[in-house]
Amino acid sequence: MELERLSAVELGRRIAAGELKCSEVVRYFLDRSIERNAALNALIEIDEEALNAAEEIDRRSSRESRRSPLEGVPIVIKDILCMEGKRTTCASRMLENFTAPYTATAVKRLLDGGVLPIGRANMDEFAMGGSTETSYFGVTRNPWDLSRTPGGSSGGSAAALAAGMAPLAVGTDTGGSVRQPSAYCGVVGLKPTYGRISRYGLVAFASSLDQVGPMAHYVEDVAALLQLMAGPDGRDSTSLPAAVDDYLGALGKPLDGLRVGVISEHVEHPDVAPEVRQAVQRAITHLTDLGAALEQVHLALTRYAVPTYYLVAPSEASSNLSRYDGVHYGYRDRPAEGVESPLVSMMSRTRSHGFGDEVKRRVMLGTFALSAGYYDAYYKKALKVRRMIAEEMRRAFERVDVLVGPVAPTPAFSLGENADDPVRMYLQDQFTVAANLAGIPALAVPAGFNDQGLPLAVQLQGAPLSEATLLNVAYHLQQNRFFVPRVAEWK
Repeated sequence: MELERLSAVELGRRIAAGELKCSEVVRYFLDRSIERNAALNALIEIDEEALNAAEEIDRRSSRESRRSPLEGVPIVIKDILCMEGKRTTCASRMLENFTAPYTATAVKRLLDGGVLPIGRANMDEFAMGGSTETSYFGVTRNPWDLSRTPGGSSGGSAAALAAGMAPLAVGTDTGGSVRQPSAYCGVVGLKPTYGRISRYGLVAFASSLDQVGPMAHYVEDVAALLQLMAGPDGRDSTSLPAAVDDYLGALGKPLDGLRVGVISEHVEHPDVAPEVRQAVQRAITHLTDLGAALEQVHLALTRYAVPTYYLVAPSEASSNLSRYDGVHYGYRDRPAEGVESPLVSMMSRTRSHGFGDEVKRRVMLGTFALSAGYYDAYYKKALKVRRMIAEEMRRAFERVDVLVGPVAPTPAFSLGENADDPVRMYLQDQFTVAANLAGIPALAVPAGFNDQGLPLAVQLQGAPLSEATLLNVAYHLQQNRFFVPRVAEWK
């Protein structure tokens, strides 16, 4: 049986019914991960200890209540979320040998629901990048074309999913890092409302932007993951106190009366490839056929989203990454011989050799933006524009329920194509960063393939805490075969 073609919810159902042994399911995906990771480098580490937990589930009586619809289902988790006793490296030399002393809330809730982590997913170093090329552990390749990027920074999570190495994955999204790799790899990826999932135990990049996000082939699996991870957390002061919706139960509700806004500035943008624009138009046609009403929406301020983001995020990164100094934990370099201040030399060499080029670039940019004489001109002004972008989007959601547009301007680009041009790399995020600046939920939905066999995708965005609506819209697109979940195969 090709278990990788089943939804995670269906796998959980069959395990609960005794049709499949949990240990056999976990062994199946561990074997696929070992076999395929050699070509993809999607996982930094494969964890066979998951078999022990799987055997315990097999021993439990069938009369015992299930902890969740996903109990016994394997998952890969981005290597930026702490799990007690396991390495958490953030794909950096700086944390190469760091063992987490506690477990992230999002991960703990998955464990409490019986989900079984089988690997730590590769990523851009400290989540800074859009192609998973900045990892200290080497680049990850896109299963649909090994010469292309899987996107980033959650590229390992998306590539592992697309290759059928696990039915579920978790990533993080600071400016599109769940949605863009999901788009490039042909899977479903959700950036929830800021604060919907606790950030406790998530190694910080930009604290006011970071969010944990579920990823899967099937919309119902993303809904089930969100159901487990969402909710208030007293250990995270930014966690929202709002009750958790029944995301699985909301799937399949009619779309009659749904108001869909088409973001003119994004769909008509000159950087958007023709096949991406056509995919958005096909999604619009499907939604109108399902009873949705369309309206053109203008978001003029989103053209400032990229420069705003690349001031706010590096400024927060400059502060968050100051803790990696060679003193407290992590990588430590030796001071240079004969220097006047060995401590300063040690710290300087540690940060110079422990961080990769992209991390150093963003830390320097953020430090400059926060420095005396430039704070008002750059960082403070960026915060004002951020507020204006959020307000413009809030007004849009007074008129529509969902915004539709592209995730990225093009399908997956070639590895190395943008490596020497940071600005061109940053512009791959031009349609995703506004959702992070505004704190709203956004969902990447597969949209078939282009003539080269590369995945296409569309983006759905909603008002704060409208995840149930976004997932329901995507579920209807899935049920009406706007996209068909597929696993990548290569020779």
